[in-house]
This record gives sequence, C-alpha cells and structure tokens, in this order.
Amino acid sequence: MTKTAGITWGAASARRLDRQFLAMSARTGTPVADVAGAMLGVHAQVLSAAELSVGLRTDGVTRADVRGALWPTGSPSAPPPPSLVKTHGPRGTVHLLPARDLPMWCAALPAIADGPGSFPSGVRLTREQAEQVVSAIGDALDGTFLTIDELGEEVVARTGPWAGDLVMPAFQTMWPRWRQALHRAGQSGALSFGPNRGRKVTYTRPPHFAPMRSEEALRLLVRRYLHAYGPATPQHLARWLAAPPGWARALYDQLAAAGEIEPVDFEGTPAWVVAGDTVFPGGSEQEDLLRGVRLLPYFDAYLIAAQPRELLFPGAAYRRALAGGQAGNFPVLLVDGVAAGVWHQRRRGRRTTVTVEPLGRLTSRQRRELAAQAARVGEVLEAEAELVVGEVTVGAHA
Repeated sequence: MTKTAGITWGAASARRLDRQFLAMSARTGTPVADVAGAMLGVHAQVLSAAELSVGLRTDGVTRADVRGALWPTGSPSAPPPPSLVKTHGPRGTVHLLPARDLPMWCAALPAIADGPGSFPSGVRLTREQAEQVVSAIGDALDGTFLTIDELGEEVVARTGPWAGDLVMPAFQTMWPRWRQALHRAGQSGALSFGPNRGRKVTYTRPPHFAPMRSEEALRLLVRRYLHAYGPATPQHLARWLAAPPGWARALYDQLAAAGEIEPVDFEGTPAWVVAGDTVFPGGSEQEDLLRGVRLLPYFDAYLIAAQPRELLFPGAAYRRALAGGQAGNFPVLLVDGVAAGVWHQRRRGRRTTVTVEPLGRLTSRQRRELAAQAARVGEVLEAEAELVVGEVTVGAHA
C-alpha cells in the first residue's frame, strides 16, 4: 500500500495530547460531555478517577460538575436529561459516555465480535436468554432506580426462574445467571448507573434514543478512534476494544476500500488515519504541545488507547508504571509526552496527599508544574492537596 511521509512518535503524541485537552485544558464553561467525547469515553470503574480524568482536562471543573452532568437535579416530576451516562463501554468496563453518543456506542459495541465464552455451557446464557434478560432489564429500569437485588427480582419475574439460578462463582459467593448480561444491557442502552442509595449502587435506564445501524456505527467509531488516537493499526484497535485482531483487520479493510481511512508510515510501521487527516505538528509547535508535566489517574483514556505502549512507557517506566504490560493500574506522571513516574493520592477528610514518584530528575520548571498539577487534583476532588515527592509504596490499583 502507498503510505504518506513517515510520522514520528513525537508528532503523533503532540497531536493526540492536543486533541485530548492535555496540551491545553478546555476553557472554563466547556461542557464535560465534550471532553468525555474527545476522549472516546472516560473509564469510571473508580468514579473519582473518572472525575480526575475530566477535571484535569478542563479549567474550573470539579467532581460536582461531573456528577451534575450524570445525575442533574431539577423538578422531581420532570428532571433534566443527563449529558453524561455512566454505563458499560469499551471492553465491557464502566465508562462515562456522552448521552448524545449513545446511538453510536449502543449500536457499535454489541456488534463487536465476541471471543470464546468464559462460562461452561451449563452456566452460560443462550443468545435467546441473553436477549430476554436485556429486554427485561430495560423494562424494569425505565423511569426508576433499582439496586442490584431489586433489579434481579424484576428480571426473574419478567423472564423465569432460570434467570435467578445461582450458578456464577463470584467473590466467595454465587451470582444469579442473569448477571452475565449486565454489561451487555449497558452496552445496548438498556441500563446505566444511578446515584448511590447510601452505600448501594443503583441502576436506571438512560434516555431513550434511536440507535444507528450497526455497520454505520462501527465505521463512525473507528473514524473517531483514529481521529483521537491515530495513527493506529488494526491490532491497536483490537486491544482497545478487546476484540479479535482478525475482526479488526477486516473492519479496517472495509473502511480503506470505501476511502474512509488511509495508510501512513508511523515510526516505520504501516498504520492508519482518517482519510485526509494527515497534518501533524512539527518543529516548535510539536515541542510546545509535548512540553509539560501532567498527572493522569487510574485507567485514563490516554494511557489505555495511545499506542505503541513501549514508546509511551519507555525504559524504566515500562517496568514501574505498567502491570504485566497492562496500562492503567497505576496513575502516571507524564513528562513531555511520555510516562516518567507514578503517583498516588490518599484523601483524609478535606485534605488529600498527592505522592509523586518521578523516575528521573525534574527541573525547577517541571517541579513548579508538578505542584500546580497536584493543586489541581485537590481542586477537582474538592479538597486541599499536599504534594509529596517520594516513593509510592502502594501496589497496582490500590
């Protein structure tokens, strides 16, 4: 295939940081849904990490703004619709997704080829049973908030006793069969997370929408992925979506044949960008976009999606900031566009201690920028931050 002139790691990183609001924060007043959309979803298994991912990219935003976008307050009889939805996104993991993007996500994600099932045949839901469960979940959650136990009762009542069979080993107990379809219900638009009821998680149904056609949604998702994180290979897309590599290659072939994506040379390797999206920063512009100190929380979208991983985590960073090659298990100190340390924050009441472990010596300018980033962590979490530069003693995902 014909490739455009070679694109360097520095040029790709500078453009990614710019498009991710990491080179320059989004201005005050930018809707948090716009930031989440630019990231292609915000990993939210730990909600405080998601709040930091959005807040560290946006001037003036705090965790209250993120929660207000998820669960807006208003008239009890007619609450305003959310602009963000907390649900199951890429890889089946919990994400914050813009509500306006649900027609794409909820058509594309169920269309991704599945890998081999993890449950034996006597435990696994059949395709028909899974469809029944997803439909029952959507019906049960429409216009209300239910805990997992309350939702289970409704699902079993709408499907049959088989859905409630305790067949799934989980955390030294057994879960009912229907819970296998929980993430699929989220990816299909039948379920999202509501605000906690005390210490209990609740679920609701997101705003109703008309999904796109699955083929159209997949093509749009790939173009948006390449806009945010390109150049990227089919293998990069497969890793990001936890999809079979062969399936991703076939999808790239379809888009290439339709003229929607085009090949480039990326650090000597064939990769792809959106057709016509071949302008990358260079020279002083590239240096300005890369320069700076940034703190990225657990499973930040940039850490997960930016590839090749060995260039994002060079040398000692690959051993210190990754867990068996998996990104996201440690919050990362980014210096001039590459991982250069890890960090951890521990909150006590209205104060939080931000401990940062650099893997190299920081200049005076970088130390000042680090102090500003730590202070911003406190602002997002609505706490007063204290910066400590030293060893991070907690393990991965602590």
